[in-house]
Amino acid sequence: MKKIYYLSTCSTCQRILKELQPLNGVELQDIKTDATTPSQLTQMKELAGSYEALFSRRALLYKERGLNAKILTESEYKELLLDHYTFLKRPVILINGHIFIGNTRKVVDAAQKALHP
Repeated sequence: MKKIYYLSTCSTCQRILKELQPLNGVELQDIKTDATTPSQLTQMKELAGSYEALFSRRALLYKERGLNAKILTESEYKELLLDHYTFLKRPVILINGHIFIGNTRKVVDAAQKALHP
């Protein structure tokens, strides 16, 4: 399975999608218009090892809600990830049982190699 969870309004996600071209056979899911389901999030968590690994502390809501002053549990990370798309670290790229989370050069390069061996 090849799938990318991204945000269409995010210029970084748009740049990464261009870098990963061609995307033949890759399902794209804009998390703003097509929210991640609990089962999709569970699948991501199983590959990532934790909900925390999928969580973006750069989200504006993270500070606005005072979450930066709290120690969150795995269940709280899960609830927040399901509550609002902005908490998902993006993009999340699934390629044949492997997961690539975020937009660092190292992650994008590894996803590129997995997508186009």
